[in-house]
Amino acid sequence: MKSTDKSGESVRAVGRALDILLAFTPADRELTVAQLLKRVDLNRATLYRLLYTLEEWGFVLADGDPQRYRLGPSVAHLAHAWLAGLDLLAIAQPILEAVWSHTGETVALFVPEGERRLCVAELPSPQPLKFKRGVGYTEHIARGASGRAILAWQLSAEEAIKRYGTQAVLSEEDFEQAMTMTRERGFGVSNHELIDGAIAIAAPFFGQDGVVAGSLGVFGPAVRLPPERVEVIGRYLVEQAEVLSTRLGHRVTR
Repeated sequence: MKSTDKSGESVRAVGRALDILLAFTPADRELTVAQLLKRVDLNRATLYRLLYTLEEWGFVLADGDPQRYRLGPSVAHLAHAWLAGLDLLAIAQPILEAVWSHTGETVALFVPEGERRLCVAELPSPQPLKFKRGVGYTEHIARGASGRAILAWQLSAEEAIKRYGTQAVLSEEDFEQAMTMTRERGFGVSNHELIDGAIAIAAPFFGQDGVVAGSLGVFGPAVRLPPERVEVIGRYLVEQAEVLSTRLGHRVTR
């Protein structure tokens, strides 16, 4: 019984230590003990004990008076190992398949390439009437939902109009409205914009640095995508894009 208790306590200690490490963010790279106590559910003595162990193993560093803690080289070692094995397509594949199965429409993954967006993965709809472009398809980032789902998190509507207004298919007024709506809803929609009769819905995903890394899109004919279904799919895409962002190392905050 004592062995079981000891094992359980060890597991809890690991969880508490991880809570401490996860308290650090790009905006809070250095934290005092007082600040850490507000972020983790620990008493001061336990926090100091865990910080001492983490410091011994190189997961945190401390200096100053009062002491300020920051992440140490052992975290960088793990991050390097994780990033070296990061494969966007492998990570995204189960999510693409889930969206494809859920919607029955063509699903694609886009990444930004300067002023353009590039399709790096696509699962065509199994239905006879469908829209698909294929892996390698590229288009200006200001055109279509999958481009604006990226652009809306790169530039403000005003900046986007100033830089890319002449490249957009939409009028300046419609382009600004589409950009604003994309930010407000969390996903972009385009109607008959690049292909007559086609509807596109797309949500952004983010990398571990918090920068928009691409968009996850669904494409289908207007006859199967009335406004109410577009809204449902849009919200679903936002959820799935958040899952992808999390798996890429981005900490999603609401």
